[in-house]
Amino acid sequence: MQLYTDAATAPDNHQSAAGILIIDQGQQHQFKQVLPNSDNHTAEFLAAIAGFKTLLDSYGSAVSVFFYTDSQIIADSVAKGYSKHYAVELATLLHLQDQCQLVVTQWIAESENHGAHQLAQQGLHLKH
Repeated sequence: MQLYTDAATAPDNHQSAAGILIIDQGQQHQFKQVLPNSDNHTAEFLAAIAGFKTLLDSYGSAVSVFFYTDSQIIADSVAKGYSKHYAVELATLLHLQDQCQLVVTQWIAESENHGAHQLAQQGLHLKH
């Protein structure tokens, strides 16, 4: 199973949204969600958290997942198990990941995260 997440944040008012793409046996499941107003890094963590909540709600905890993010700070924080400025968000994310059988986190270029990015952009327009 593959999980792609991305966040979109409007620079003028900090409105944020998440795009979540789950691929299960070749089937795409697309989700978009309004997030609390925040800066882009916080929104990326909130999008990842929303993605894992959606995954666990939909498939239960007996899943192995490849988690793809274009946020370097998320990929680095998960790998180190530490974040100076996003400790609460990271702890929540790691707690959700711990409920899965296996999680492999991988950073990907923004250009490779087009599906989740488009969903996040669409989610941003839900706020208007």
